[in-house]
Amino acid sequence: MSTGTVTTRAFQGGAAIATAVTLGHLINDAYGAMLTPLGPALQSKFGVSIAAITLLSSIFSLTSSVLQPLLGVIGERLGSRLMAAFGPVFTGLGLTLVGFVPWFGALLLLVAVAGLGSGFFHPSGAAYVARSSPTSQRGLWASLFSAGGTAGMALGPVFASAGLQHLHWFGLIGLVIGAISYLITPDYHPTAKRLTLKAYLGIFRGPMVTLWSMAVLRSLASIGYNTMLPFILVERGYGLREVAITLAVFAVASALGGIVGGRISDKIGRVPVLRSAILATLPLFIALIYSNPGQWWFYPLTFLVGAAVNSSVPVGIVTAQEYAPGHVAVASSIMMGFSWGFAGLLIFLVGFLADATSPSTAALIAVLLLLPSVYLAYKLPEPPKQQFG
Repeated sequence: MSTGTVTTRAFQGGAAIATAVTLGHLINDAYGAMLTPLGPALQSKFGVSIAAITLLSSIFSLTSSVLQPLLGVIGERLGSRLMAAFGPVFTGLGLTLVGFVPWFGALLLLVAVAGLGSGFFHPSGAAYVARSSPTSQRGLWASLFSAGGTAGMALGPVFASAGLQHLHWFGLIGLVIGAISYLITPDYHPTAKRLTLKAYLGIFRGPMVTLWSMAVLRSLASIGYNTMLPFILVERGYGLREVAITLAVFAVASALGGIVGGRISDKIGRVPVLRSAILATLPLFIALIYSNPGQWWFYPLTFLVGAAVNSSVPVGIVTAQEYAPGHVAVASSIMMGFSWGFAGLLIFLVGFLADATSPSTAALIAVLLLLPSVYLAYKLPEPPKQQFG
């Protein structure tokens, strides 16, 4: 058998694996994206404040994201194949049943359990893609995986628009995709030494901390805007339809922006893309907050902001992986989970601020947190491209 044939088959096998976990990413994040547009409906059903509703996002972020490095280590020991395939199943079973819980405390518990499924999935899924991708196209493949998640975020509001009493039917999609993923992905047994707490802390230092801080600020700006959006539009006389369309446009643009950003980073480097994304995002984001669907530029501007703010997401993940090539899953979890989750934990502060002032003011303050990211971006070194362990 020729070397070319082996290479072609390896590429095809890697592409099949990457496609399977990307579909898992799509449906997993579609389930997670239902929570925000359901905010007003859940507020009405349970008679709670905006701050209480944003607490749901914080709880989900804690179990799905902040705990993700720990869940990544546990998942790796239990089996990456199992976590990548069935993590989204549990996310879906939890979040599609939110309309059936009788009291708010039970809703908090259900959301927390659903988050664990997402937390187990992301490190395993990202690691499968990283190990399957050609070195010269690592940014592109990571961006396609990321695009699966952001496309799911566009699909989530569509699911949510069906209403609380009809969400459970969408749980069947996750069951089918989970089964397909389990059949296609190989069982991965890491050759690297299992991580101790000391070894994990050794990864999280230097440029990794700077990169993580940038991701937290970016995530807080994006999550803050998306969380406040339903309340902003309702306050201005719009309904669930406009909320769903806006979030869908934002998410589709995020997916496309991530693909473009990832591919450009393969050509010119990771750090220039990270810097450019922040500088392009800030003025556009501020303009978007003070726009509404009744203005012709609102949806085009939403698209531009979504593309700009998320063009750096897959680039940040690959940068972290290249900073720690021997521990790809853990590096992925730091960027995909620990950063997003830390921002999610803080989002309840945006909710309190909205109660004290207005949703628009709260969203603006969240977006202004991008300013320190400009400074942090210029401290980052370009990572070397090397093989993953």
